[in-house]
Amino acid sequence: MQNKFRISLFILFVIPCFVLTASCAKKKVEPDLSLIQISDDEAAKQAEEARLEELERQWSLEEERLMAAAEEAEREMIAARNMFMDEDIYFKKGSCSLPPEAKEILKKKARWLQDNPDISVIIQGHSDEPGSAEFNLALGEKRAGRVKTFLIKLGITSSRLIPVSYGREHPVASGQNKEARSKNRRVHLVIE
Repeated sequence: MQNKFRISLFILFVIPCFVLTASCAKKKVEPDLSLIQISDDEAAKQAEEARLEELERQWSLEEERLMAAAEEAEREMIAARNMFMDEDIYFKKGSCSLPPEAKEILKKKARWLQDNPDISVIIQGHSDEPGSAEFNLALGEKRAGRVKTFLIKLGITSSRLIPVSYGREHPVASGQNKEARSKNRRVHLVIE
């Protein structure tokens, strides 16, 4: 009977334990592929955002470089324009002949005008104080005309050159000494 009891106990307790243990065994978990797909999509999105940020940074740097280059070109253009207008052509007393140094200055001005074909120039002829107003106007006109003719010979189109005479009306230097008078016997070129 004891054997029967043991067998009964075995059947009642041990077999259900095996059954329960077997049913409680860990299930093999299959990965959720949708989560992996979302992770891959998120990584691709982040990579694309990083690429776009880098492109934007490079674009910004290039834009800054171009702006700096444009500003530098503008400064150089202003400096060249100022140099063009700051260097006058001087004449001897009562003369409208171009001295050799004036011709060299005009050659530089002609090269600049050739590099800037959209620019026109007012050629202002001036004289010093002595002489009548009519004489000085005529002398200023002859000086402006000589400069215009010389620039035309160097290849500058006549329509870009506008001669004007001021005679003694707009002196650059005041005074009646030789130095002041020599500064007033000039042609001044002004960019229109």
